[in-house]
Amino acid sequence: MSDRKHKVSDKLYEAKKFNNFKEMLQNTKKEFGEEVAFKFKTEKTDVFKEMKYSEYIEEIEALGTSLISIGLKDKRIGIISENRYEWEEAYLAITCGTGTVVPLDRALPETEIISLIERSEMEAIFYSSKYDEIMKKVKTENIGKLQYFISMDNKNTEGEIYSQKELVNLGKGLLKNGAKSFTDAKVDSDVMTIMLFTSGTTSMSKAVALSQRNICSNVYDISTVFDVNKNDTLLSFLPLHHTFESTVGFLYPFSVGAKLAFCEGIRHIADNIKEYKISVMISVPILFENMYKKVMQAIEKKGKAKKLKFGMMLSNFLMKFGIDKRRKIFSEIHETLGGNVRLFVAGAAAFEPEVEKGFNSLGIETYQGYGLTETSPVIAAEHKKCIKVGSVGQIFPSLEAKIIDPNEQGIGELAVKGPTVMLEYYENEEATKETIVDGWLLTGDLAYFDQDDYLFITGRKKNVIVLKNGKNVYPEEIESLLAKIPSVKESFVYGKADEEDENDLKICAKIVYDKEDVKENYMTEDENEIKEKIWEKVKEINKQMPTYKYIKEIIVTDQELIKTTTQKVKRFEEIKTINKR
Repeated sequence: MSDRKHKVSDKLYEAKKFNNFKEMLQNTKKEFGEEVAFKFKTEKTDVFKEMKYSEYIEEIEALGTSLISIGLKDKRIGIISENRYEWEEAYLAITCGTGTVVPLDRALPETEIISLIERSEMEAIFYSSKYDEIMKKVKTENIGKLQYFISMDNKNTEGEIYSQKELVNLGKGLLKNGAKSFTDAKVDSDVMTIMLFTSGTTSMSKAVALSQRNICSNVYDISTVFDVNKNDTLLSFLPLHHTFESTVGFLYPFSVGAKLAFCEGIRHIADNIKEYKISVMISVPILFENMYKKVMQAIEKKGKAKKLKFGMMLSNFLMKFGIDKRRKIFSEIHETLGGNVRLFVAGAAAFEPEVEKGFNSLGIETYQGYGLTETSPVIAAEHKKCIKVGSVGQIFPSLEAKIIDPNEQGIGELAVKGPTVMLEYYENEEATKETIVDGWLLTGDLAYFDQDDYLFITGRKKNVIVLKNGKNVYPEEIESLLAKIPSVKESFVYGKADEEDENDLKICAKIVYDKEDVKENYMTEDENEIKEKIWEKVKEINKQMPTYKYIKEIIVTDQELIKTTTQKVKRFEEIKTINKR
């Protein structure tokens, strides 16, 4: 076991420390009350409705007051919906004095939603109209402990279905009459008030118990290395139930008085960035990679590829002398992105180095971060004084890290310790003991630190393909090489029994191509021809690697890989699909 201490990120900015969301809310109310918290579209183009933090917090306090008044003090309360204002309002109304929040994955099938309602023992749930039928079933069949159903869309309470809007109005009246049950409520910073389920089938998913101190510690770390402020507008795109979006894209902006706008869907991202004048975006790498690809394709179609390449060389040269002319040189590209974008932060999956380098060269600060639900979530991130393409930056200021049982290349399992580490897997002592050992959380990720203490993630421990000769093959490493093949959208590398040696495995890849790109790049739509052309490119990649890593077999398709809602490939599901072929 390596016990060497690794250097953590320098704190670049002064930041306020909060023990819980109540303290954060009170500070935001005091410091940013007159700042705009949300921008909403109206029926008129380019006309937006804005909501100030003072109004937002007044509604949170009203909703919390009414939740307590109907009997929900210290209860578990679920939330399930698309990203929207009501989700965030409900989250803070629950956690700032009412009870424990249980955010549910909005993309789960009905059976899994019902299973998690039972497992969590929630007694109330906020939901949008999309889930009306499921909630009707839960109510009719009297499933679990769920008694209170709160609709985000109903304008009025109908029978036993509460209206969130009406609860807010009820709370406003109670506050006017002197009710202080919510505003005076004490919040325990160190007990579970956030219950999150890991991705996976309900029988396998674990309930991660997080405290408010866990998440507030992470918000503090983020605030010391990133400078997002009241002048910024962020686009909320990733599902809010996921800790990456919840902590980095919702609670962190809330703590610094930034504005939020909600994305209308993946097809509307480009338009929404322009319409809302987005300056900061936090998302998964695949979104930024697709965005970059489209920008580059547009440049090539205009015949400006050489000019762009020269501009990038010039801007990178000037940057060495501290002269930043990127926004001026690439003003045309900035305008296609609305003219305001200054910061992209990618997390939840590996980021293509060429894209990170490319956006930075164009004058959009682009960084990669890394974390887990179990660590609230961010463990490490790049920032303006901590960039090494391919790495995930350095460990956050509040944390310690070490590599367990490193091999000759220094690769081993990453373990971390600090205030952001979860309390436990709820009611799962065995899984908790396997994951937290002597205060160290075992991440399940294989990683190494370079000589400058930059962290590099090489893959998931459970994904490693171990060959007969004892060599380890990391699928993610090969997948990053396959991503460079023209027209390849994504890939999945796996091990399969070798017909020539039944005791060994051969390396195989399932490769997903972009139908439109293929026509342009390979001048064919015939799948056999496409496979042949991609296979030639794979052979070139093989020459770059040692022979034991050679890809021996490929499947080529235009069907996307099976993924979680945060775009992580469900590897076991993919293997099942491949085995059925």
